[in-house]
Amino acid sequence: MTEKLDMTTPDVVAQNIERIAALFPHCVVEADHAPSGKDAACDVSTKKIDFDLLRQELSAVIVDGPKERYRLEWPGKREAIVTANMPTTNTLRPVRDDSVNFDTTENLYIEGDNLEVLKLLQESYLGKVKMIYIDPPYNTGNDFVYNDKFAKDAETSNLESGLTDEAGNRLVSKNPLQPNPESAGRYHSDWLTMMYPRLKLARNLLTDDGVIFISIDDNEVHNLRKMCDEVFGEVNFISELIWQRAFSPKNDAKFFSNSHDYILAYAKSIDFCSIERLDRTDEANEKYKNQDNDIRGIWTSGDLSVKSYSEKYDYQITTPSGRIVTPPHGACWRVSKEKFSELCADNRIWFGVNGDNVPRLKRFLSDVQDGMVPTSIWFHKEVGHNQEGRQEVKALFDDKGYFDGPKPVRLLSRILQVAGVKKNDIVLDFFSGSATTAHAVMQLNAEDGGKRKFIMVQLPETTDEKSEAYKAGYKNICEIGKERIRRAGKQIAAPQPPKGGAESANADLFSAESNTKHETQNTEHETQNTKRTTDIGFRVYRLDSSNMQDVYYRPQDYRQETINLFANHIKSDRTADDLVAQVMLDWGLELSLPIEKTKIAGKIVYKVDGNALYCCFDEGIDEAFVRSLVDTGHTPSDNETPHATSLRPIRIVFHDHSFATDTAKENVRQLLKQLSAETEMKVV
Repeated sequence: MTEKLDMTTPDVVAQNIERIAALFPHCVVEADHAPSGKDAACDVSTKKIDFDLLRQELSAVIVDGPKERYRLEWPGKREAIVTANMPTTNTLRPVRDDSVNFDTTENLYIEGDNLEVLKLLQESYLGKVKMIYIDPPYNTGNDFVYNDKFAKDAETSNLESGLTDEAGNRLVSKNPLQPNPESAGRYHSDWLTMMYPRLKLARNLLTDDGVIFISIDDNEVHNLRKMCDEVFGEVNFISELIWQRAFSPKNDAKFFSNSHDYILAYAKSIDFCSIERLDRTDEANEKYKNQDNDIRGIWTSGDLSVKSYSEKYDYQITTPSGRIVTPPHGACWRVSKEKFSELCADNRIWFGVNGDNVPRLKRFLSDVQDGMVPTSIWFHKEVGHNQEGRQEVKALFDDKGYFDGPKPVRLLSRILQVAGVKKNDIVLDFFSGSATTAHAVMQLNAEDGGKRKFIMVQLPETTDEKSEAYKAGYKNICEIGKERIRRAGKQIAAPQPPKGGAESANADLFSAESNTKHETQNTEHETQNTKRTTDIGFRVYRLDSSNMQDVYYRPQDYRQETINLFANHIKSDRTADDLVAQVMLDWGLELSLPIEKTKIAGKIVYKVDGNALYCCFDEGIDEAFVRSLVDTGHTPSDNETPHATSLRPIRIVFHDHSFATDTAKENVRQLLKQLSAETEMKVV
């Protein structure tokens, strides 16, 4: 292809910046604001010189400048803080057609910008999430980061979202994703500005003993570590894990073949956090033997010396062979002379087969059966690799690989294990992607009968029209993620064919081998029963603008059609299901609570979690209806049998325009105070 002449003069400023960068790279920083336009991403002049640092480099004495402090700074940090604190008027709308077992499941799949979703979950899930796992964009220069600029012009000021789905619903800001090439002026800053408010909001959702695990690679691990130190507190840092993600090295790598990613682990509060031990492996137990026929079983020996010197613990030891030994130079024994004598009397000291070796402390396997402390290096043979994750997805989608580098289920299972996620805990993943986290939660529940609940959040990023996923009918990533959960759930719940035939089992019925077989079959039968009771469903919610009309006008702008909005300020396309979801969020109720739709006195009533919340949006609400509503949930007398509706509602919500008359609303409120003083009434 013929190269075109540039037809412009050289950018002298950019050239000078490049020269300074070659001498003093740390003096070139990212600009506060990159220029707009199609060429902005590759414009070197979007970088600038930190003249305070440059003056210091050119001076032999300390130059006066801004006050130094140890913290992570970047252009856009204050913007990120404001973004995290900015309220939202968005809501979540239920999508029953995409859900599985909507009425009974306790799992959630939420479509939309995770920043807005995290804001909406603040009240309902504050301090309730045991573990968060996220696999955010790695900022490799080829992927995308979220655009969190929510400024709107007058034409779009009433719209709280910008990405349009197939139903025409705008979900997030107009350009929720933007490319972030390495040549961009705010390459690191844009990524940090995207991540900071999300982590800040996520921390609020963790339980006191909750933990967060974040996958990342070399590009941003250094910045992510510093940012997490600020958001979660440096004292709450747990570990920087190394995961061997690659199955084999790439020989075409320029320098080194990167075979690993990182997983940062932070606690909400290190004082309450505990990391679970792993089951011991056969490999770990191989070093345990019994060289002296000790009745306490197999053992291994450990060093008896320590490098921290103490004169009290520096003494001579005589071996059974008569040899005199002392601690290594600069070290001492780890126990006092008196304690050493006690250990010898208890046969806890090993001097070797000939009794001539330096003493070592015997450690019995029976003393360490509570498991092994996890190491910070996770090899793919233990937790899987990216290729394994890809094969898992392909196995569910008829050998079609719709995701690049999905995390393997074994990796998420290990994270769930070490995080100590108990049988009723909540797990959140707000960069859900291929939904491996949901798969791992359902599988773990099937294995141990747990009732763990997952919340997946994913922006509906459109799939490439040339991709296999798009050609198969999946227009965005959410469609693939939801289908992955459906198929994984069916696979987990499917009964497995029995192993072996009935004839062989009956032939050996009275043999020891047969007894073992029956025990195995019983265990498998119990496992299948567990699988059948595993919650493999999920409720789908979609981020959208508020259910309420924007009815704020200047007096001169009032027209008959705008005045009518005051009579019914609910948007015409919104349903009672939509209103129930928004009420649950506003009142801080979990979206996974059971919802029962019933009729009372001819009107439709939604009961959330029994008596936690009643919602009725039908017209004609009056005192007679409220009496029926309260009587349905009245407290039983001594001679009555309690039932599911035996408690009066804690909360009741009506539509503001549903009351039969202008005075009915106040009459209903006063009547509720008389009949059910503990019930709180609100209107939408």
